Amino acid sequence: MSTALEPALSVRQVLTLDRVLAGEPEVVAGAGHLDRPVRWVHVAEAADVGVMLSGGEMVLTTGVLLAGDEDKQAEYIRSLHRAEAAAVVLGLGRAFPTPPDVMRRAAERCGLPMVVLHRPFPFAELTEEVQSRLVRRKFAAVSLSESVRTALTGLITAGAPLQRLLDEIAVHAGCPVILTNLAHRVLATAGERSAVDDVLRDWERIARQAGGSEGDGWVRAELGACGERWGRIVLCGHRGDSPIGRLLAERAAEALVLHRMLHGSVHSWEEQSAQSLLTDLVTGVVPARQLLPRARAAGLPVNRRAFVPLVVGEGEPAALDRVLRLLGLPGLVAELGDGATAVLLSLARDQDAEALTAHFATRLRTESGRSQTVVAAADARVAWEDVPAGLREAQHVADAVTDHSAAMDLPAVVRLKDVHLRGLIRLLRDDPHVQSFAERELDGLLCGRDAEQELLPVLRTYLATGRNKSRTAQLHHVSRPALYRRLEVIQARLGVDLDDFEQAASVHIALLAHDAQQG
Repeated sequence: MSTALEPALSVRQVLTLDRVLAGEPEVVAGAGHLDRPVRWVHVAEAADVGVMLSGGEMVLTTGVLLAGDEDKQAEYIRSLHRAEAAAVVLGLGRAFPTPPDVMRRAAERCGLPMVVLHRPFPFAELTEEVQSRLVRRKFAAVSLSESVRTALTGLITAGAPLQRLLDEIAVHAGCPVILTNLAHRVLATAGERSAVDDVLRDWERIARQAGGSEGDGWVRAELGACGERWGRIVLCGHRGDSPIGRLLAERAAEALVLHRMLHGSVHSWEEQSAQSLLTDLVTGVVPARQLLPRARAAGLPVNRRAFVPLVVGEGEPAALDRVLRLLGLPGLVAELGDGATAVLLSLARDQDAEALTAHFATRLRTESGRSQTVVAAADARVAWEDVPAGLREAQHVADAVTDHSAAMDLPAVVRLKDVHLRGLIRLLRDDPHVQSFAERELDGLLCGRDAEQELLPVLRTYLATGRNKSRTAQLHHVSRPALYRRLEVIQARLGVDLDDFEQAASVHIALLAHDAQQG
């Protein structure tokens, strides 16, 4: 619920007050400008009153010093217009028994609301009524400003994440809140989910108008410090007064700048935005079709595109994002956990997805200086609804090649068909039947520390090399007789004959399952 605050008084609202209605007010000019806010009420009879004003005043006068001089009457109205007065109220009486045509015509030309009072009216009563309302509102605004600042500062000092901060801002504003970078890409949102989704669905049009004037409750505040701008906060459809909306936006901007200074850069906000979106896609917590507006608002091209899901086991998000920029490939990058980083490429449908993925993987190896870096990939998806399954497939492939020894002979881009049995075991590693099978097959080697440190590595290498004893001895820096003795101990403890293909295969599968469960 938004913060309650007495609304600002407009000229129209002042004219509806009981004390004013008792004077039988009549609008004789500027009827189209009655929604101007009234900042203050000023009683003045001086002909040069304009020099005493600072804008937004409702001026009350009897015109006693203007009677009989039409030039003074016209100049009086023009001076109020130049001073940006909200309106002029003329009490009819001895000076002006009827509305003066010269003043009325001048006010109409200037667009200045002019009101006459047909019955005698003590100006002091109107001044007291309006001033008291304005003062109450001013104190309420100060109170609101301090309460919002205190709440947001408390969250920041407590180490609250960016999303918690935005949620608090949305509660005070009572409308969706959007955080963007200077390119109008959405970094984070807050507010009622359905209302936020409505905004994001039309974000391309809204973003194009982001530099325009505020209206219909759209309030913006720039984010920046030390002369550098780096983003903006947008209140979308704020239903309160414009001044209150601007106050909330300003307090929000102050808090976000402080949060950035204490807890990270705007680039980290972009990473968090991508991470939230890709995590929701992978987990399936939110249906893919509901995430499409978020992807579009985050700057990902989505119309008539092919989406290529990738996962890099040891990739730094910043490094992967840099490679995308170097190659001019649009995409989102986010860390998924356990050191794995996801990349979702968005390509034109006539582009060669496999060639561009290979180019990306090669450039990544060059830029990172790691010749063993492997990119796990799923086939391109042309339907957005198929992207979550593609990301999960790429993540599964990445899991299957996390062991460096297994990845040594793999290409730069690895797909499901490249991981074979290892991929299947990784997929089934949490199945209780597979876990029981691995423990049963390897029981003789899992009960001693010497077996864990010496025998399991030998068995792993022996099976991975296709039972090549020479290669196994070479990799473990032992003589062939020493290797034979270790293999004999392994076979005795397991009760198997490793020269028998079926028994060796069973042990190999159990060892793969054990390694998958451990890592």
